[in-house]
Amino acid sequence: MNVTVAILAGGLGTRISSVLGDTPKVLGPVAGRPFLDWMLDRLEKKGVAHVVMLLGHLSDAVIAHLNANPRKKMLIEWVVEPEPMGTLGALRNARESLNLGDVMLINGDTFIDADLKDLVAFHEENAYPVTMLCVSVEDGSRFGQVQLSEDGTVRRFYEKGMGKPGPALVNAGINIFSPEAMARIFGSQGSSLERDFLEALPQGTIMAKSVDAAFVDIGTPESYEAAASIMGLRPDQKS
Repeated sequence: MNVTVAILAGGLGTRISSVLGDTPKVLGPVAGRPFLDWMLDRLEKKGVAHVVMLLGHLSDAVIAHLNANPRKKMLIEWVVEPEPMGTLGALRNARESLNLGDVMLINGDTFIDADLKDLVAFHEENAYPVTMLCVSVEDGSRFGQVQLSEDGTVRRFYEKGMGKPGPALVNAGINIFSPEAMARIFGSQGSSLERDFLEALPQGTIMAKSVDAAFVDIGTPESYEAAASIMGLRPDQKS
């Protein structure tokens, strides 16, 4: 895929710390391997050649793991924020590594069984500044929910905890930004990608691609425990 992938992996992981302790969320073991390794395997198989890790809390452990497990077909670099900067600040902090071409931003604690090549093709075909991957879930109360217009663009956001409980369309944690959108990000203010950037964009700027696919966010003990089953993984599986 002709896109740079940025992985958000600098959060404090407070909801899952009772299970993982001092292990960074992205290194939490799922089916016997760090969650990050499953993610990188998948990206490598899709032809992603350049990954930028956006790190912060417990970054030393992630860097040590990446150095000990190099990838033959993928360049992985990392940018460590000097202090907690939020999701939007983490992107601004990585400007030197993300200033060319489209950028696919992936939450480091989510998995969705969707065709990322198809998502990139969809983004290129529609040529919107931002393409957001959305998925339907049975209970959207713990996610950021979205409401779409008839043309498929995002009409309204509901922050976590603000939407109605029950079935909902949510942001699946994968967004593609055009160079134009990245330039806006680099010149933005605030710390939250959702609240200070995405929600502030003019209506009709964000195109949504909705899919029906297996989806998991390992941010809570319950979802972390269910991750291997949802991802269809076995302990003896290599990739």
